[in-house]
Amino acid sequence: MIDHGIEFPQYRLHVVPAVVALASPSWQREVWLNPDQFEDLDYVVHVLFDDFCDARAPQFWLGTSLRTDEEVSLMADLGAAYSEVQESVGATARDEAYLESPGWPAVVAAAARLAQVLVTNDLTALSELHDAGHRWPPPTNLAMPEPS
Repeated sequence: MIDHGIEFPQYRLHVVPAVVALASPSWQREVWLNPDQFEDLDYVVHVLFDDFCDARAPQFWLGTSLRTDEEVSLMADLGAAYSEVQESVGATARDEAYLESPGWPAVVAAAARLAQVLVTNDLTALSELHDAGHRWPPPTNLAMPEPS
C-alpha cells in the first residue's frame, strides 16, 4: 500500500472510521445500542486508545497513523473529552450511560473536528498520489510475466 506521510496506512483504516463513529450520535444509537451489531463503544475505544493510536498521548502516533501535528492535537482533545466522560460515568458503565452523560456532546464535537481534518488530509494525500502518477485501479493492460 502506497501512502506518503504515514508509516502504517492500514492502521488509519481503523482510526478514521472509529473517529467518524464518535462524531455521529445517530450511528451510536443505531449501531452501538443494537445487540445484533458488532461495533460498540468498547470496540471504538480499543481502536483509538489501545490498538492503533493512544488518544490520551497521541504524539507517538505522528507519522504512524496520524499525519499532522493538527491531527495529534485534535486527537488529544478527543482523548481528554472522552476521559472526562469515562471518569464521570465509570469505566465499566454501559454505552447508554456514556451517550446520556452531560459531557458526551463534547466528545462528539471533538470527534467531529478531528474527523473533518482526518478526511481532508486523506483526500489531500490521495490527490497528491494521483498527481504523482499513481492510479487506481492499476492498469490491466500491462504485460504479464511469462511463467517459468
